[in-house]
Amino acid sequence: MPVSTIERPVSAQRQRMLEDMAMRGLRSDTQHEYIRFVRGFAAFLGQSPDKATAEDVRRFQVHQRDSGVQPPTINCSVSALRFFFTVTLDRPDLSRRLVLARYPRKLPAVLSVEEVGQLLEAAPGPKYKAILGTAHGAGLRVSEVASLKIDDIDSTRMLIRVEQGKGRKDRNAMLSSQLLALLRLWRKEGRRRDVMLPHGWLFPGRSPADPILTRQINRAIHEAAEAAGIRKRVSPPTLRHSCATHLEQDVDIRVIQACWGTASWIRPHSTRVSRPKRSAR
Repeated sequence: MPVSTIERPVSAQRQRMLEDMAMRGLRSDTQHEYIRFVRGFAAFLGQSPDKATAEDVRRFQVHQRDSGVQPPTINCSVSALRFFFTVTLDRPDLSRRLVLARYPRKLPAVLSVEEVGQLLEAAPGPKYKAILGTAHGAGLRVSEVASLKIDDIDSTRMLIRVEQGKGRKDRNAMLSSQLLALLRLWRKEGRRRDVMLPHGWLFPGRSPADPILTRQINRAIHEAAEAAGIRKRVSPPTLRHSCATHLEQDVDIRVIQACWGTASWIRPHSTRVSRPKRSAR
């Protein structure tokens, strides 16, 4: 006998938070994470989160620390609860009680040119070779790689158009001739397998109508690194940071930042910007 499933109605409070996030243009995955963290806070309280006190907020963060929750996760929950308290509840007094977790920032692992070549060779097939090559060759974030469409590749101007990257900004990334060759190999294979739709996703997922998932890319990178015998801890950001060290010395740092869509913390080891000296008066 089939069991009927009854969907629980969305509470007015949760609906208001969803509307607040949508009005401010938060991405759907960010909205999902914020709702998840607020739900976890409510589960800790055992009651609706709008009844929270300053002491409840303190107890929750002490509980997170004592439970071994890692600083990045704590800080994500702080962002979610700050939005909930400040925007949805109009309770900035509670938002001010939240404390960010501080932790030492380590320099990311960087692959040599030879190791990048070994990683690409170990990637399973032309699709993932092109994906890993795009992450490294154009210095793109994993979410930006997954969101690329066929029409974003401009082989005439040798640019890759990145739409709605970090900060919801559009920009152009560099397209090298080597990367273009990889992408053309994948396009030829993708069309042969009939998985690439006209004007569709450059890297489709299990269905041609959907883009590849970022977790699939993460898994492929880890498996390729293991197959290549690379002992460094390799992830999508590793390829992005490795790209910076492989740029030639005559590339101006401002050009790199514009193509990468990043702030001034990017300082490739091989690239320095000389500042004009002030003349003495």
